[in-house]
Amino acid sequence: MNYQEEKDEQTLRLEERMGLIKHKILVMSGKGGVGKTSVAVNLAAGLALRGYKTGILDTDIHGPNIAKMLGVKGSLVGEDGAIDPVEALPGLWAVSMAFTGMGDDDAMIWRGPLKIGVIRQFLADIVWGDLDFLIIDSPPGTGDEPLTVCQLLPEMDGTIVVTTPQEVAILDSRKSVTFGRRLSIPILGIVENMSGLVCPHCGEMIDLFGSGGGERAASDLGVPFLGRIPIDPQAVKDSDAGTPIVIAHRDSPASRALNLILDRVEDAVIAA
Repeated sequence: MNYQEEKDEQTLRLEERMGLIKHKILVMSGKGGVGKTSVAVNLAAGLALRGYKTGILDTDIHGPNIAKMLGVKGSLVGEDGAIDPVEALPGLWAVSMAFTGMGDDDAMIWRGPLKIGVIRQFLADIVWGDLDFLIIDSPPGTGDEPLTVCQLLPEMDGTIVVTTPQEVAILDSRKSVTFGRRLSIPILGIVENMSGLVCPHCGEMIDLFGSGGGERAASDLGVPFLGRIPIDPQAVKDSDAGTPIVIAHRDSPASRALNLILDRVEDAVIAA
């Protein structure tokens, strides 16, 4: 079998396996450090809690953190182009480079073609099965990884853009919206993460990074604003411990905000 025939077979597998997944959502950010992966993990865990069969795909090849945030270790096993995802929680399956045997200190020193190839393999050769949702977490920016996902999944339901309120993050988040529009991918909305901190002593809201930037950007660009997630020190502890805050502390301000965002995403996607 030559390369072209092998590629065509993989394309057929990709179309078949992705056809079994009802809704596919890409989570993006214009810059790093805005908590995009934390949002993606909690959205996926929240969907699983609501009874949806959910997958989460980590396409951050150089810095895969989903396994750590879900508290799972494992390896991708299979044969003949059929690889099983790792079950992270009841109703939630995960795939990440962290499940390929790389050590915590290993560096993936890869150029674009290798990254494109492994993302294609994750979509085509993982036996995701019948899922209600696939949440795809991408690295920051508008480069190879999100571009590959959008080109391979043109029928995707849309993208969620995560930002913080500070101006530099807002500027880059606007680029993510432009990216989606140029590729004809619907923009489900903007999430403003790290939007204020409630003082544990006096209860006053402290706007560490400003406030309202994400909502203003959404209004300017004519896309939905999905909501604000406050800074919650407990979310940091939960992520380090490998348990999403929507599971570990369901009544926390961050969990309530995430569930409101989930309500809006659920309505937008299922009603479409």
